[in-house]
Amino acid sequence: MVMPFKLIYSDRYDLNLGAHVFPSQKYRLVRDELLTEGLAEENDFVAPKTASDEDVLRVHSKDYVHKLKAGGLSYLETIRMEVPYSKELIEACWLAAGGSIEAGKRALEDGCAANIGGGFHHAYADHGEGFCVIHDVAIAIRHLQAAGAIETAMIIDTDVHQGNGTAAIFADDETVYTFSIHQENNYPHPKPPSNLDVNLPDGIADGDYLPILEKNLTRAFEEFHPQLIFYVAGADPYREDQLGGLALTMEGLRRRDDLVFHHARRHRVPVAVTLAGGYARRVSDTVRIHVNTILSAQDSVLRKAHSVA
Repeated sequence: MVMPFKLIYSDRYDLNLGAHVFPSQKYRLVRDELLTEGLAEENDFVAPKTASDEDVLRVHSKDYVHKLKAGGLSYLETIRMEVPYSKELIEACWLAAGGSIEAGKRALEDGCAANIGGGFHHAYADHGEGFCVIHDVAIAIRHLQAAGAIETAMIIDTDVHQGNGTAAIFADDETVYTFSIHQENNYPHPKPPSNLDVNLPDGIADGDYLPILEKNLTRAFEEFHPQLIFYVAGADPYREDQLGGLALTMEGLRRRDDLVFHHARRHRVPVAVTLAGGYARRVSDTVRIHVNTILSAQDSVLRKAHSVA
């Protein structure tokens, strides 16, 4: 089966972190699963270009970028990132940012695209935290705005953790609408305000989560009409996630994705997908959830094509 949109991927997305709770091998495993199941073909994948320093500096401070490139982070700054510093880490993060730029460009052309990586929503302009070094989605939005490809964007973030870096970077920016639905009693603390924050109680399951998401997606599109959506599709609201405290099933997560794509399709807004957090006890579960997000996007694009025809 040929995907109706492009999947942005590089083998260098895998940070080879070993037994780390962040399973960076999941990017390769998602690609392998799509190919093995015949859900995508080799030609559906596009290799990203590394983001330029100029693009990274549209979001991040000169001092922080210099420290990352030169290996000048302090011990505390490295600890705050929660991933070991290496040259390969920085190369992978710059590449993931390039992948989100490419996903944004392709989404504007084709209606949808997915970066099999990215979604590093905890990165701030001047520091990294929570496994996030630089904010690839913010970099992609600023690149596309600078190029004149878009003026406005919306970030829909369904990761179990609030997108604190996203909220801080786009605070008081009327061109970017930030929407985060997440577990309230979880990292990060504090949570800077997004345009729309949905703070969920511990243990919420499909039956309660989905109507809340539906209601707030409706509100988001009543308040803002973007030219492009970046969907930060975390797998960690899953009931067996090690770093989450919600109770969504795989079916519930698939219906979550369907709701996001339904609203985007209804309002005729292209979507660039990034696969964010996911820390299930079985990495195969995280991979399955991410694959399902791609399939939900595929179904949405095919529905749109069918309705036009």
